[in-house]
Amino acid sequence: MESNRQSANGKRQSDQTPIGNRKLAILVVGLGNPGADYEWSRHNLGFMLIDKLASEAGIECKRRECQALVGRGELEGETVKLVKPQTFMNLSGSAVSCLVVKHKLPEPGRHLIVISDDLALPFGRIRIRERGSAGGHNGLKSIIASLGTNEFIRLRLGIQPEHPLADTKGFVLNSFPRSSRAAVEQMIERGVAALRCILRDGVLKAMSEYNS
Repeated sequence: MESNRQSANGKRQSDQTPIGNRKLAILVVGLGNPGADYEWSRHNLGFMLIDKLASEAGIECKRRECQALVGRGELEGETVKLVKPQTFMNLSGSAVSCLVVKHKLPEPGRHLIVISDDLALPFGRIRIRERGSAGGHNGLKSIIASLGTNEFIRLRLGIQPEHPLADTKGFVLNSFPRSSRAAVEQMIERGVAALRCILRDGVLKAMSEYNS
């Protein structure tokens, strides 16, 4: 996974994540809540994308590690660990920080991608960021607090409705209506393509292609 940094002479230069020896893996974390009741909930888009990615790549996310379901494999030439925290959303940071410490990742920002829903982003759109605030998302808030940094890549999937909300919590925990599930699948497929682009071409390239 490449990113760009500013060199001493002001020119952009490639900065390759040091995992070529496969000793360090990139954690790809999808946020959600465990249990069949939440399977199609808006808050579980992170889980849905991980499941789609795992299915395409032939990776099984079944091993329990650090209060999460984890699967290891190769994607776009990188070693990845696909992660689904089982702590419920508000405690996602405990699972993520445990994995970061356990695998001795020196710079979480270079070895961590977090996938979440985004209530501030129109339904069907996706957005990639190199860093940033939690934006009101409790799962992201927990990860930032546990890691002590907001310097990690996030891939957000939009769930914002066209009408005002009286009950935000109920909205995110409710399931997508059947009438919108085809659009949900399309958003997930686009999210998978964006994540592969991040791994293959770097976050800046992915941002330019998918943040529209």
